[in-house]
Amino acid sequence: MLQNYNPKNADIKIWIGDQLYSRNDAKISVFDSVVQGGDAVWEGLRVYMDGIFCLDKHLDRLFESAHALLFSNVPGRDFIKSAIKATLEANEMDHDTHIRLTLTRGEKITSGMDPRLNEGEPCLIVLAEWKKPVYDNSGGISVITSSQRRNNPQFLDSKIHHNNLLNNILAKIQANHAGADAAIMLDHNGFVAELNDTNLFLVKNGKLFTPFPDACLHGITRGILMNAAKKEGIEVYERNLSVAEFYNADEVFASGTMGELTPVKEIDGRKIENRSGGSTMEKLQGAFRSLIPKYCMKL
Repeated sequence: MLQNYNPKNADIKIWIGDQLYSRNDAKISVFDSVVQGGDAVWEGLRVYMDGIFCLDKHLDRLFESAHALLFSNVPGRDFIKSAIKATLEANEMDHDTHIRLTLTRGEKITSGMDPRLNEGEPCLIVLAEWKKPVYDNSGGISVITSSQRRNNPQFLDSKIHHNNLLNNILAKIQANHAGADAAIMLDHNGFVAELNDTNLFLVKNGKLFTPFPDACLHGITRGILMNAAKKEGIEVYERNLSVAEFYNADEVFASGTMGELTPVKEIDGRKIENRSGGSTMEKLQGAFRSLIPKYCMKL
């Protein structure tokens, strides 16, 4: 599925560094680390009428990622929140909004890989767009299994939510050429890690399964869903899962900020056939939506 351009985003204001710019003037230096080597961290935030979903959880992960990459002089939580608030107010956004929050290592004094060339401050980017959940009302997505492996801590720890997304982009290119919406990425042992952009779950005989968060992002929506499932009396298991197990699941769905819960209707040409008669995903979708106000924060 290709995201559509929303004309409402033509004149949005974007926060860069310490101020707002119009869309056409929102630019960063060619010496910035994100341009030089994808050296930045990011979070995706969704804005509902009740506020920003899990804002502090996302900021915690942003700070942890920046610390793991040894960023210096990281802006404080209050500053980032004030930048987000200013951006939303400037754009009069209070619902149906997705924020791409990026923190780069900053501008280098000359091009090069060495972080010691970054003598300035990190650069904060708050890009808020009018954007409903990506797969909203899609009826489910079709996916293929990519030959591109997902990184695990042996190579590049997925717990660092970094901007170097070439592995995921290569997997998405394969999905595009196969006419699929997304790609399943496997870990180095051949077990399912996640989709190229979201976490994955399967349901079998009323039980919920999801891959270990070793080669996948420990998604915030993923964690909330697992807790919600347990409260609903659904057994939840994290373990190694093969593609064949996903082929033969009663239900498969993806989770993430961009699409909330999205059913997967086909994997590698295999239709996902629900033989159980019930819908665990619908139950979890209802539980998730009822939790949105609880996890939202107004600025």
